[in-house]
Amino acid sequence: MERPVTRTRPRRRWRYWMVALCCLVAGEAALAHPHGWIDLRMRLAVDDRGRLTELEQTWRLDPFYSLVLLEELGQAEEGLEAGLDRLGLEIRDNLAPQGYFTEMALEGDAVAFGEVEEYTVLERDGRVEFRFRLPLAEPLPLAGSRLRYRVFDPTYYLEVVHEAEDDAPAADALVMSGELDCESRILAPSPDPERVAEAARLDATDEAEPGLGRHFAETGEVTCR
Repeated sequence: MERPVTRTRPRRRWRYWMVALCCLVAGEAALAHPHGWIDLRMRLAVDDRGRLTELEQTWRLDPFYSLVLLEELGQAEEGLEAGLDRLGLEIRDNLAPQGYFTEMALEGDAVAFGEVEEYTVLERDGRVEFRFRLPLAEPLPLAGSRLRYRVFDPTYYLEVVHEAEDDAPAADALVMSGELDCESRILAPSPDPERVAEAARLDATDEAEPGLGRHFAETGEVTCR
């Protein structure tokens, strides 16, 4: 059974952060068990006909990993700004075959996405942010329906969690535009104990079962009247 989210941060293993970059920019099979995290903010863009058109996502990379990236990009000959632009292109291109780490369903039916064309990477308050607009393949009417989504690294090397304040979702962790009468909430995962044990057994030399991260993902839910 899913439940309203509460959160504590797992112990981080900083020495593996350079390997975690593979999840985003190398396109290789990544390692498992979360060794870092991404803070997520989600905005559902709804048009004047009450149809969902795109997901505007902001990913804030872990503070330590952000520091490592910013130091490396700042030392590159091309400079920090150009390095961030290049990083954004690499992240976008390597996330595309993985569905941008995003799954969505309306009343249990899978929702198809288009290709990301608008994206940027920037530094804000010492952290690297990847912002992108993920369009739906077709606009989706929301009235009278329940929508659910999950954003997760399939390998569970990186943990993706909604922005939080005092162990509760932040006010801007899940928002939507438009005039629809909708309620939203973020649900914590409740993985099977076997999945928990499987993740616990994995270390920096092991490769995760594809899809493992799904079992540990938070669920964003929007119900519209």
